[in-house]
Amino acid sequence: MTIPKPLTAGQLYRQCDPSQFSFTTTAELENTDDIIGQTRAVAAIRFGLGIQHGGFNLYALGPNGVGKQTAVNQYLAQQAPTQATPDDWCYVNNFHQLHRPRALHLPAGQGGQFQQEMAQLIEDLLTVIPATLNREETIAKNKAILKELKERESRSFKELEAQAEAHSIRIISTSAGFGFAPLQQGEVITPEEFDGLSPEAQADIETRINELQAALQAIMQQVPQWHRDAQNKLKKLQEETAAATLRPLFTELAQTYASLPDVLAHLEAVQQDIVANVGGFMEPDQEAPAALAGIASSGSPRRSIVTRYQINVIVDNGQTTGAPVIFEDLPSYQNLVGSVEHISQMGTLLTDFTLIKAGALHRANGGYLILDVRKLLQQPYAWEGLKRALRARQIHIESLGQLFSTISTVSLEPEPIPLNTKVILTGDRELYYLLCSYDPDFRELFKVAADFENEMVRDQANSQAYASLIANLARKEKLRHFDRAAVARVIEHSARLAGDATKLTTHMQSISDLLREADYWAGEAAHNYVTAPDVQKALEAQVYRSSRIRERIQETILRDRILIDTAGTAVGQINGLSVIMLDNYAFGRPNRITARVRLGKGDVVDIERQVELGGPIHTKGVLILVGFLGARYAAERPLSLAATLVFEQSYSGVEGDSASSAELYALLSALADVPLKQSLAVTGSVNQRGQIQAIGGVNEKIEGFFDVCQARGLTGEQGVLIPAANVHNLMLRPDVVAAAAAGQFHLYPVSSVDEGLALLTGLPAGEANSEGHYPEGSVNGRIVQRLNRLTDQARHFASPPPNNEQVVPPQPENRG
Repeated sequence: MTIPKPLTAGQLYRQCDPSQFSFTTTAELENTDDIIGQTRAVAAIRFGLGIQHGGFNLYALGPNGVGKQTAVNQYLAQQAPTQATPDDWCYVNNFHQLHRPRALHLPAGQGGQFQQEMAQLIEDLLTVIPATLNREETIAKNKAILKELKERESRSFKELEAQAEAHSIRIISTSAGFGFAPLQQGEVITPEEFDGLSPEAQADIETRINELQAALQAIMQQVPQWHRDAQNKLKKLQEETAAATLRPLFTELAQTYASLPDVLAHLEAVQQDIVANVGGFMEPDQEAPAALAGIASSGSPRRSIVTRYQINVIVDNGQTTGAPVIFEDLPSYQNLVGSVEHISQMGTLLTDFTLIKAGALHRANGGYLILDVRKLLQQPYAWEGLKRALRARQIHIESLGQLFSTISTVSLEPEPIPLNTKVILTGDRELYYLLCSYDPDFRELFKVAADFENEMVRDQANSQAYASLIANLARKEKLRHFDRAAVARVIEHSARLAGDATKLTTHMQSISDLLREADYWAGEAAHNYVTAPDVQKALEAQVYRSSRIRERIQETILRDRILIDTAGTAVGQINGLSVIMLDNYAFGRPNRITARVRLGKGDVVDIERQVELGGPIHTKGVLILVGFLGARYAAERPLSLAATLVFEQSYSGVEGDSASSAELYALLSALADVPLKQSLAVTGSVNQRGQIQAIGGVNEKIEGFFDVCQARGLTGEQGVLIPAANVHNLMLRPDVVAAAAAGQFHLYPVSSVDEGLALLTGLPAGEANSEGHYPEGSVNGRIVQRLNRLTDQARHFASPPPNNEQVVPPQPENRG
């Protein structure tokens, strides 16, 4: 086994050579619309938005800031204007079923025109119809009908009076109605005279009066019918007059929309309804003919006529070029599928078709609708409403209260509108896979996934693409252009954000923010261009604004309130490393890990787990190192020990397995009674074969331990053991690189537990020979010896003593 050598300064930071760029500043670069580093996602977007079959809606997945929205918008900005502009949509009154308004579609721009023309037509009719009905000719016809009615009534009564006179009976009109009185010599006889008549004469008079009463009753029963006939004649006259007035006006309007059958059908229905309700066009205080008064009062109020025949344009694409692209920032149920509003009148909620409001699906019909899936899922029933519309391929406006029958207010049932739109959801991967797992409809409705990369290869082509991106943003936001050294520094920071010297981050939001901040500091320094020092100043300012907690933790370490040794040696004690993430700022800190062993039955107690401070991954790491111990040292014998492991002074949760190698080193040190160097810190996970595995946050962890060592004074002995697999992830701060170059701080790439033991103890780890024995004095040899002694002690305690003999146990070891 070869002990690893410290990494060179060149391995700790991969610089970007500014000389690889042919430009002096980004002002020399041309604009480009390319989305860098997202070839797979862009191809998926192009496919998903191009295919026109049902269910091929798009989900753009990836973390915030990688350019999902930008990529989608950029593609749509190119494609949407070349596509056909969808129709306008209107709701109109359904005169046969007022609660079910009808939907009309017209070519783009004609919806608003139709609305204006109908409004003008009704406004004209409010003047024309009353004028027509009040013309002398119309009034004369009305009077003729009324005169005929009066003459008919008068003629009937005169005939009855003549018949009565012929029978010496006179008809008398009283306040109680009509009465009959007998005559004698042309005069009405008195009751006394009537009583003086013979019984035969009285009976004859009563018979004639009964006959006349029957005739009068017959006339009175016919009078209402005569009035109805007259009213019908008056109404027919009104309708004929109104129809004659309307016909030329509607014919002219119908010619404009001759190619739209639905519009023509609506115009015909409007014309018929106006004729049937012509009285509503009369002013209440207008001096209308007496015969028209009853008709007018039975129709709709004049003020409601305009509403009755309005055109409610809910989607107007008159100003839209190509297919609409709609982004709904608040995708509530009502904002997606539309709503029917109500107004309050006299304490009652009322509505009509003019209060129907469009949703985002209406506005995006024939185009594209972009939604943030997290916001969508946060809105009650919005996700279900969207799925319902996509499955049915129509938009059905229905309030939630109506849907669940929680309100009794009268509402409308607007005719559904056919839906033809492409829905694009943007969100993170977690929500995508949750929806795939738990919503069976999701994969049927969103068949295309555009998976955005978190990083891209760091090569010459992508470095040049980064420079073009910087140039584009500088022009778009009117920033100072960057010189090539500043571009190189941005690329180096991009690699640091990616956590890999061979990669560049695609989190363009972070890069864009850095460019804006660097431009600010360039302005503060009165630079014409942004330089590398301006970029560095922006980076330092970002760290300074976010580093309060990091500085407080370091202060507690330096004041020994948190115990961390950076010099000397100790048995069963080691410096582990962890990362703390606060918002978008991460920093590392050292943690003391200790181990204690004693005689036992092979139990390794993870104190963090026992007190429920350890997460499942950390617990898994501890169980793996127990497996390593058993396989290496007790494959054919019992592991007669009990051990405890703990993160000292840890008062919050511990998660992850990146400290499992450090825990193993501490446990092996306690077993071998060999001290570990406290000038070294360790990070890396371990498997059951003793191989050291890669971990995350390696740069932050190294810098966290370096800051403590630097504050106490670098001795040339300090350093960090990292997994060899993490060497390509190193993009360390300049001060760490400088200390390593000066031999004041060291980084050791470790591949196995044995390599780490040799570095931490200064002793050979020892390799087993063909018989499985380790060299005397090696760390592994000491561990085996210790375990053998513990096994002997366990066997001795387990053996029953002979009769009358006193058991003298072996002397206990005073070990770590």
